[in-house]
Amino acid sequence: MEKYKLEHISTGDILRNQIAKQTDLGMKAKLLIDKGQLVPDELIVQLLEVKMTEKNNANGFLFDGFPRNNTQAFILEDLLSRLNTSLTYMISLEVNQDELMRRLLERAKIQGRSDDTEDVILSRFKEYENKTLPLIEFYKNKGIYISVNGIGTVKEIFERIKDVIDRVLK
Repeated sequence: MEKYKLEHISTGDILRNQIAKQTDLGMKAKLLIDKGQLVPDELIVQLLEVKMTEKNNANGFLFDGFPRNNTQAFILEDLLSRLNTSLTYMISLEVNQDELMRRLLERAKIQGRSDDTEDVILSRFKEYENKTLPLIEFYKNKGIYISVNGIGTVKEIFERIKDVIDRVLK
């Protein structure tokens, strides 16, 4: 974020903030998240628009965990168009399911995340396969999809992402 002067927008962070504040949206979202389900698209986009409008001086945005399905991708395109901007590229960190399971269960221990149980994670994998995986073709067809190996140390993965961004920005 510092290197490229971007604003980080994480739908998960936004939702956890709403849950912590116990807003109506947060409580509705919590019921779905605890089951490994996705929060409805229209609610996510409303939150994104508010966040992007608040941060209108940013050099750009890094969306973390969004979009997660084709409908969200089209909604995001519409939102970006209304804000007179567009996606430069979509970076996908590629990690196998065994490693993801290990990481998420470890995160559950460290952060006490109730949404990181084995059953919920398996449900999320199914959601990913059915709803998120098709986004690869969507963004490949637009010529902005970039795959990055997401296995290694944080430093190694950061260097891979940085190299991709530097190449794309040139």
